[in-house]
Amino acid sequence: MTMIQAQFSLPLRLLNGTFSVLGKLGNHLVSLNPEALMVSASKQTGLSDFGSDYFRQPLHLLCESFEEDAHLTGLGRIMARQELLRLLKNRLQFVDIFKQHPEIADEQIISPIFILGMPRTGTTSLHELMALDPQFRVPLSWEVARPFPPPERASYLSDPRIAMTRKELENLDKLLPNFKNMHPMGAQLPQECIALFSHDFASMIFDVQFRVRKYQSWLIHQDMTEVFKNHRRWLQLLQWKCPADTWVLKSPQYLWNVEDMLREYPDARVLQTHRDPVKVAMSIGSLTATLRSLGSNQVDVKEVTRDYAELLKYGTDKTMAAREKGLLSADRVIDVQFADFCKGPVELLRGVYNHLGLEMAEATSTAMSDFLNTGHETERHGKHRYNLDESGINLTEERARFATYQKAYAIPSEPFA
Repeated sequence: MTMIQAQFSLPLRLLNGTFSVLGKLGNHLVSLNPEALMVSASKQTGLSDFGSDYFRQPLHLLCESFEEDAHLTGLGRIMARQELLRLLKNRLQFVDIFKQHPEIADEQIISPIFILGMPRTGTTSLHELMALDPQFRVPLSWEVARPFPPPERASYLSDPRIAMTRKELENLDKLLPNFKNMHPMGAQLPQECIALFSHDFASMIFDVQFRVRKYQSWLIHQDMTEVFKNHRRWLQLLQWKCPADTWVLKSPQYLWNVEDMLREYPDARVLQTHRDPVKVAMSIGSLTATLRSLGSNQVDVKEVTRDYAELLKYGTDKTMAAREKGLLSADRVIDVQFADFCKGPVELLRGVYNHLGLEMAEATSTAMSDFLNTGHETERHGKHRYNLDESGINLTEERARFATYQKAYAIPSEPFA
């Protein structure tokens, strides 16, 4: 067992120590009871209609998993409660605005581009680079976190919610200074769709932030049809007053729910990234363990890495099956090798644009090059480091587990230091 623990300031250590002493009383003071949370959200917004009941089961399971699996500290309980309340309040406002403005549902989402791939395979950098092209629209962190009132074109770059979100991310940097080495975040950087899925409480984002094994075991096998219908409605809302030509969207959760995604977006175009899955499992295991250490006093890197190796196997099998069934035909998907992307991101994207029948303007090419030279995460923050021994990975077993996937897409195995 390889444990990881965040290094906190004295006030936070005292907070966590106090909750440890209080035990059940502390849990009562910072309640994660789903019904009580819904009542609080209603009182704070003055709204009562949560829409479809679909979200209730995952919300209850998530709260149970928080209590039973997550080993929450005092800070972890506070974080979980704040996040659940934010999502419930957003959901209430989401339902209400569509009742007040039914015309939002007339917004057209045409041929969106989905970046589908395992985490740690270049999807974030790919998303960031495409976000620099004005012909594309991406969901930004600030507008996903605080979508009400909906963003407007005139104030899209100056909205005061940008500064609020930036401050929150700066606070996270202070609590987990090494996390930015693993995954850069910014108020005006693209956000993953798992943040939109979370309003239905059907998102892998919770498992990345907290150890919620009971919830995640349920989630992985669920039909996400309704979640993707709401995903479309979120995009309609975000572009209502801030128009979009073509959405570019990204989430590793698409791997597990590719059929649901394609059912909702039959005109979708897909970029699928590929990388040595053993390296991916090690990287996402290290990242997840670091993030979970913020709210838990028991984080086992080896357990996390093993769990994600299994999830990656399930996800890659699902996408391979979708291709075999003809649901994701060759003319709709472009395979992107991580190694090729690292060698020449802009040139690789030129090929992607050509395949999609799009033009890359010279200004966009320049913006991408400038971003890579001055803003890429490995240049800004240094490299994310992890090793085979600490991960608990059995290399022989994992190579066998992913052999079919690696062979199907000619994915090279990466060396280990």
